[in-house]
Amino acid sequence: MNMALDEVFWQRATSPRLRFYQWDHPALSFGYFGRYSDVVEFESERELVRRCTGGGIVFHGADLTYALIIPAHELAAGTSSTAVYRTVHEAIKSALDHAGIAAALVASDIPKKSTDFTSACFTNPVAADVVVRDDKVAGAAQRRSRRGLLQQGSIQNISLPDDFRERFIGELCSKSMVRQIDSTTLDEAARLADWKYGTESWLKRR
Repeated sequence: MNMALDEVFWQRATSPRLRFYQWDHPALSFGYFGRYSDVVEFESERELVRRCTGGGIVFHGADLTYALIIPAHELAAGTSSTAVYRTVHEAIKSALDHAGIAAALVASDIPKKSTDFTSACFTNPVAADVVVRDDKVAGAAQRRSRRGLLQQGSIQNISLPDDFRERFIGELCSKSMVRQIDSTTLDEAARLADWKYGTESWLKRR
């Protein structure tokens, strides 16, 4: 349902939106181009879902997850997906810094660690990811289309201050408002979750 909501907001967006959500049970998301065979061993202990964005394997549970949607008309001409990725992670870094947590952005891709799960996102920092004491705490995956850009991110391996969301939002923009998800959007997302994200054909397509 969370993956479906992110896609509905992305497809219907008329203004930028930042959506936060958390998990009430262990889950695992993996990128659109990922292989089901790489995650099937976790099926007995976690709910599995394939994202519509790229990226690697992300273990969910205690993390704070977000979806940032930017409509195409709100993206400045020539703005790259990489630039958006860095801007968002700079905002996360600043929010942590202001809360007294010394964070840094990774300068360049770090060689993959030699583990059994080399496609696990949080074991492999890439350029512009956020780290605290060499531990990756924020990473994200993107998808871009003519409608705009969707960035799905996770913040984990760290105890966040109670006002982190407000700090993060304040670093991204000077004006914001809180919105509830309307029933029409929820109904559309439920249908999408039913015929796409909740199906074996989507989960095991690769």
